[in-house]
Amino acid sequence: MAKILSGKRLILSLFFLVLKLSTAIEIPLSVQQVPTIIKQSKVQVAFPFDEYFQIECEAKGNPEPVFSWTKDDKPFDLSDARIIASNNSGTFKIPNEGHISHFQGKYRCYASNKLGVAMSEEIEFIVPSVPKFPKEKIEPLDVEEGDPIVLPCNPPKGLPPLHIYWMNIELEHIEQDERVYMSQKGDLYFANVEEKDSRNDYCCFAAFPRLRTIVQKMPMKLTVNSSNSIKQRKPRLLLPPPESGSESSVTILKGDTLLLECFAEGLPTPQVEWKKMGGDLPKGRETKENYGKTLKIENISYRDKGNYRCTANNFLGTANHDFHVIVEEPPRWRKKPESGVYSTGSSGILLCEAEGEPQPTIKWRVNGFPIGNHLFAGDVVFPREVSFTNLHPNHTAVYQCEASNIHGTVLANANIDVVDVIPLIQTKDEENYATVIGYSAFLHCEYFASPEAIVTWQRMDEAQALEGRRYRIHENGTLQILGTTEEDAGSYSCWVENAIGKTAVTANLDIRNATKLRVSPKNPRVPKSHILELHCESKCDSHLKHSLKLSWSKDGEDFEINGTEDGRIVIDRANLTISNVTLEDQGVFSCLAQTALDSIAEATQVTVLDVPDPPRNLQLSERQNRSVRLSWEAGADHNSNISEYIVEFEGNREEPGRWEELTRVQGKETTALLQLAPYVRYQFRVTAVNEVGKSHPSQPSDYHETPPAAPEKNPQNIRVQASQPKEMIIKWEPLKSMEQNGPGLEYRVTWKPQGAPVEWEEETVTNHTLRVMTPTVYAPYDVQVQAINQLGSGPEPQSVVLYSGEDYPDTAPVVHSVDVINSTLVKVTWSTIPKDRVHGHLKGYQINWWKTKSLLDGRTHPKEVNILRFSGQRNYGMVPSLDAFSEFRLTVLAYNSKGVGPESEPYIFQTPEGVPEQPTFLKVIKVDKDTATLSWEQPMKLNGNLTGYLLQYQIINDTDEIGELNEINITTPSKSSWHLSNLNATTKYKFYLRACTSKGCGKPVTEESATSGEGSKGIRKISEGVNLTQKIHPVEVFEPGAEHIVRLMTKNWGDNDSIFQDVIETRGREYGGLYDDISTQGWFIGLMCAIALLTLILLTVCFVKRNKGGKYSVKEKEDLHPDPEVQSAKDETFGEYSDSDEKPLKGSLRSLNRVMQPTESADSLVQYGEGDHRLFNEDGSFIGAYAGSKEKGSVESNGSSTATFPLRA
Repeated sequence: MAKILSGKRLILSLFFLVLKLSTAIEIPLSVQQVPTIIKQSKVQVAFPFDEYFQIECEAKGNPEPVFSWTKDDKPFDLSDARIIASNNSGTFKIPNEGHISHFQGKYRCYASNKLGVAMSEEIEFIVPSVPKFPKEKIEPLDVEEGDPIVLPCNPPKGLPPLHIYWMNIELEHIEQDERVYMSQKGDLYFANVEEKDSRNDYCCFAAFPRLRTIVQKMPMKLTVNSSNSIKQRKPRLLLPPPESGSESSVTILKGDTLLLECFAEGLPTPQVEWKKMGGDLPKGRETKENYGKTLKIENISYRDKGNYRCTANNFLGTANHDFHVIVEEPPRWRKKPESGVYSTGSSGILLCEAEGEPQPTIKWRVNGFPIGNHLFAGDVVFPREVSFTNLHPNHTAVYQCEASNIHGTVLANANIDVVDVIPLIQTKDEENYATVIGYSAFLHCEYFASPEAIVTWQRMDEAQALEGRRYRIHENGTLQILGTTEEDAGSYSCWVENAIGKTAVTANLDIRNATKLRVSPKNPRVPKSHILELHCESKCDSHLKHSLKLSWSKDGEDFEINGTEDGRIVIDRANLTISNVTLEDQGVFSCLAQTALDSIAEATQVTVLDVPDPPRNLQLSERQNRSVRLSWEAGADHNSNISEYIVEFEGNREEPGRWEELTRVQGKETTALLQLAPYVRYQFRVTAVNEVGKSHPSQPSDYHETPPAAPEKNPQNIRVQASQPKEMIIKWEPLKSMEQNGPGLEYRVTWKPQGAPVEWEEETVTNHTLRVMTPTVYAPYDVQVQAINQLGSGPEPQSVVLYSGEDYPDTAPVVHSVDVINSTLVKVTWSTIPKDRVHGHLKGYQINWWKTKSLLDGRTHPKEVNILRFSGQRNYGMVPSLDAFSEFRLTVLAYNSKGVGPESEPYIFQTPEGVPEQPTFLKVIKVDKDTATLSWEQPMKLNGNLTGYLLQYQIINDTDEIGELNEINITTPSKSSWHLSNLNATTKYKFYLRACTSKGCGKPVTEESATSGEGSKGIRKISEGVNLTQKIHPVEVFEPGAEHIVRLMTKNWGDNDSIFQDVIETRGREYGGLYDDISTQGWFIGLMCAIALLTLILLTVCFVKRNKGGKYSVKEKEDLHPDPEVQSAKDETFGEYSDSDEKPLKGSLRSLNRVMQPTESADSLVQYGEGDHRLFNEDGSFIGAYAGSKEKGSVESNGSSTATFPLRA
């Protein structure tokens, strides 16, 4: 449910409101009052790189305060020409010009008017000097090896902090360790010197970071003389110095960091230890630094005072020093005097108490002067308080309390203002307020009054004051209405009255509807790595929509406005999207809706699901020969209950390292009794599963090994592989490693003829195959295979029936009839062969057919055998996709798994005429305003005697309406063009041309063209000419036996006139088997003559063009590499003429014929194919399986299938 919360902005406003109600109202500046200092500087440092130094002092009061200064308790003249004073304040600047050291001192600011004087705390102005090491001559130091030595630094004084470093001339730090130590003052101590300490460039560097200054002391030379008799000695303290004795005192201010140091010389190098006498060192705040020589305690408190002892020791003795730590503190206020406003005749008291160590002394002042000399009548002064009675306006003053000890001074000003004034309401009249239903309304009436005043509120339409538990008037005059309703809207008046008089203001209150919020989905469960989408739907009052703001948070932490930088979390106002959710995204997501008046938040618990953690601590117990108990501990389920455990094992001798599933256990169980196989060295692991997925596998368990045993199962899937006649190759699935149960696995194979009363033949093998020779072809045998190993045999095997090898069928079917269904489909009927002549399992019958000649022109065709197979025992089949008006021969043969048998005698049949295919092309070669000339080419397949053409045309302008269809019957089959007249000018037509036989007309070929306007010619441009310099490419043979027309066209504007035209009948590529010598065939000689004639003509044209101004080579180059701009202009000016949808390559010779789709009367061979093709006949039953192939020596055609089985004679 929605939980209404105060938004952050509303919470802050309420906090400051309550704070305001609990403190005194400031005196308006319109009322006379003593000065109050509102801003002053603290310690000011004159850094040399600053342009000027500003010392601030600002105050308020009525009348306007006047400022004056003292320096070191002496008057300081602001009219000094060397400083710049500010107008209307006490602030002044000291320019950084020349010597300013004489300005160093302690300043105090005084702000005064006729009613009193306020004074500031002391402001110290520090002018630091530039630190320098003195110029001195440092004598070299010469010591014996093992002696102690101290290299003094004596850094110059400067502005803290000070950092000291010991380095050589190359600015490399001098290494410090247990033997070498730098003290807090900067001196370098050696507990005992070694020869490696000799060097002439020991340099002390003093750094003053606030001054951006580093100074260097002159280098020191240290020479260590080697000694053959180095004496060992007990420790002797060098720090603290010996003259301080065995005890010393250290004073530290509360809150600072205490540093105590001890360093002892001796050989071996002494070790330093620290302890607090009578107590323990403060844990968490103490550290030992510099190899134990420095004790550091941070944030010192009074409980840290006492005695601390350092002890330096080696095996020869010890040395001690005690530090008496004294903790002191600068003054701080315990009770600070407070300013007050009083009326005539009233009384008051000022309290001033401070703490510190030593105890601070208290001094009172009035208007900056000691109180003893400026007492008012009725004042009573005590060390920590001042009281006064029967106050009068002339008693108005500023009292100062100053607490000080040796560590500092604190100063407080307390204003005593005696005022009598009619109430002054500071809130504007007719102020408008608004709140939402159920919230509190706050109507302000801030005022100043002296003497004290009474505040009352009432509604404008009611005479009596507001009373009741819902109304609360605060000390500052604010009216709070609790739990507002719509009836609380209206106008209210605030009256403030004291002994001097009364005043009033009016306030108006509007009530708005509360904001509503809903987050969806509620408490979603999201798998890890998925996407989380949350939507925040809000509704607020129409007056508050402009201020509505939505924000998202998770577990109380706000998201950035746009989400995260990596883009994984995206916030788009009301939508929060988290991509690739992680487990860390789980938590409470809250949407906060804030308006100017209210706020509401709703939360949803997001649960992130993940695969479980792997199970752990796998244990094996109850170990038996064929079982073992596995136990484990469940891992974290990541908010999704574990549904099951998968127990896997590894122990396969053939595939070591391969894990296999053994069993599954319900998710509430963490133990399983595992059934095992013999002769396996097991290792187990467990995977947990929940609704998200599988965990990673657990760590493997210990090993458990089972003893061997005899096989418990025999091989499966006993079968015979395709083999030679009178042969059986017996195969079976070998036992897996887990099934062998022991070493020495073998297989005992037994067989005998099925049902024969003879003994079983037997053979034992180690592999999983056996070759057996039999006396007969395709005879049934009972076969058994039994597994055996060194421990015994498997169970009694079951017999399976297998057949010996097959042979080819040895007789052919007899074709009874061929019934013609249509021009492309026939039904073949044959007689089946006897079962004993199959010599195997009969798989079906195969029809071979080939076209012998065309009945249209009587031309014979080379033998190209097609194959169609029919599965099963049947005596008929349908042969599709035949050529119409042709003569065919077919044979039928039987086939089994071995192959096909002999063919039947060829059966001759003929197909009737059919409708022709569509014409090869249709082109409009010339148009005028009312005429058009059409040209076409006859179909590639006529499918009968051509009787003529049917020409149709109609208007198809760019509208949805089409014109009437006109028909022209062309009864001259040899006609290849037609001239149409009486057409409409500037009109688009569509033309349809069909070829016809006595069986009807075929599919149309279409073309569109538009007639021209007055006086224009419509001669179309031929798209490409022949490049006369290009070599002639052989024409691609699309189909053996097809006719192709080859024309040589002029590349100019004109009709469909050709220089050369010939019809070429294509042949296949494999004639070697049909004809002894291809060069002696007539078609080949004719083709060669045509090509020679064409070549001669091309050479002649080339010669003529080259003699026409010598421009032929340029034209050729343009054709090969056309200029894009010129080509574009040509394309836009003239329409392209092409007899094909695809443009030919430049310079190539291309047939004008197109490969057209088969006519509707042709049956597709795919419809009768085997395998992936559809199989059907007229009544929906299976027809047969087709596979196109050719006998050896047949002509290969484009797209034909290869033979699937060899043909047998």
